[in-house]
Amino acid sequence: MTPDANGDTLLLVLAVPLAGALGIVAAARSPTIRETISLLTGAILFAVVAWIASAAGSGETLRLVAADPFPGLLLAFSAEPLGLVFALVASGLWIVTTIYAIGYMRAHRERHQTRFYAFFAIAIASTMGIAFADNMLTLFMFYEALTVSTYPLVTHSGTPEAKRAGRVYLGILLGTSIVLQLVAIAGTYAVAGTLDFREGGILEGRVGTGFAAILLALYLFGIGKAALMPFHRWLPAAMVAPTPVSALLHAVAVVKAGAFTVLKVATFIFGFDLLRELWTTEAMQAVAAFTMIVASLVAMTRDNLKARLAYSTIGQLAYIVLGALLATEAGFVGGGLHIATHAFGKITLFFCAGAILVVTHRTRVSQLDGLGRSMPLTMAAFLIGSLSIIGLPPFAGLWSKWFLIEGAWKSGQGWIVAAFIVSTLLNIGYLLPIPFRAFFRPPTQPVEGIREAPAWCLAAIGATCVGCVALFFAPERIVEMLQAAMDSGTAP
Repeated sequence: MTPDANGDTLLLVLAVPLAGALGIVAAARSPTIRETISLLTGAILFAVVAWIASAAGSGETLRLVAADPFPGLLLAFSAEPLGLVFALVASGLWIVTTIYAIGYMRAHRERHQTRFYAFFAIAIASTMGIAFADNMLTLFMFYEALTVSTYPLVTHSGTPEAKRAGRVYLGILLGTSIVLQLVAIAGTYAVAGTLDFREGGILEGRVGTGFAAILLALYLFGIGKAALMPFHRWLPAAMVAPTPVSALLHAVAVVKAGAFTVLKVATFIFGFDLLRELWTTEAMQAVAAFTMIVASLVAMTRDNLKARLAYSTIGQLAYIVLGALLATEAGFVGGGLHIATHAFGKITLFFCAGAILVVTHRTRVSQLDGLGRSMPLTMAAFLIGSLSIIGLPPFAGLWSKWFLIEGAWKSGQGWIVAAFIVSTLLNIGYLLPIPFRAFFRPPTQPVEGIREAPAWCLAAIGATCVGCVALFFAPERIVEMLQAAMDSGTAP
């Protein structure tokens, strides 16, 4: 049965997690009730997003204008295919991350758990606002809300190192968005008279290529959550946060919000025809390729496991930026699909890193020799996540890289194809040695008494591993949604 829906339904994607945050605070004295509320909220939100996706897929128009402060400047929401893909991934992985967090936070005896779960819910509400934003103004407002709501999560431990990381986090993300992205948004409105997302873009025919070229650079560097170099330092710095927060940053919300915003801007603000005319398109392609390769090289030098994974994420985000800048359907589909495939692969890796920390208190790659004998499930899951990130069958990462390489090849840019291939080889170089050391090297530190991670953590790890495989065998629905996004821009 197809659900009936209207624009008012879109308010639920904001109301549900915010109500969950209030419930979590109210249940502060009962950890079990608090965790149950968090899980139920995640399940309800995912059900709402799936309901909206079903309604939109059957032809329902879902659009809501929440406020109309100025002509052409609306606070508005709509359901379109790219946003639905992002919302489904984020809401689904919130459930899995909550399951993981229950095991991690209990085993690690983290303090301020109520604050953690509450701000996690607020961050998800901000993410939903980004996913369903009907225009650039609405997206920007929730983009900033996501930055602010995740700051207490980054500084959760309250240590001097965490506070320093928080200052870097806020400084770079707020600085780039206010100084660069907001200027680009104002410039867009000045020449286009609107900030709505539209098929083919809103700047085509309304702006000269010189000014458009400047706007493109302002947008891409101003979307700091996409972590293009040199505005990437916030991501490694934020690794002082608990592992569930790292999962939020790398897979569920923050960096994916940056990648999603790049895709929206490139496709529905500029449009492919205009992008192909701009000299900064090639320049920004070079910046993205540089980020992709250099971040991978840096990852190979990092002995700290979470730092290695952080630089891996920086490189993987550049894949999505390149996909957007290819200005082809295959590039767009590849970039959108990479949001999903990278999310499942990278969250698996961070879950495993957190499990290792909880059980062994080890944080360095060099300390993992022989650990696979004591934690075989965790290290096997790490191998699965690694193979998915690398893009080997039968794991999900193959298809997003396939589309990206196809897009680069069809656009006649062989050097980008080469960059993707080199980056993939570097992925092998910094990821596969980790499970290899765990399974095939003799222990260099005592492993007696070490057991597998808590059951809650293993359940979450198992779920994300299933996702890595399932998206390989059944990527069609996401691909169809992304192809439909090319014909819509916003909901009909």
